[in-house]
Amino acid sequence: MKTLQNDHYSYRVFWSQEDMEYIGLCAEFPSLSWLASTPVDALKGIQSIISDSVDNMKKE
Repeated sequence: MKTLQNDHYSYRVFWSQEDMEYIGLCAEFPSLSWLASTPVDALKGIQSIISDSVDNMKKE
């Protein structure tokens, strides 16, 4: 994972009984999420996908 340059977003991680995994969410990007077996991995995953999404938006 590259260094997160967009660290001013609001992240949330919670356990999903339905998925039996942790879900990472970002309030500013409600359509994106990340599933992982640990809360730390869920947070890292959603931060990474947000970083990639912001980079893509800047390129467009």
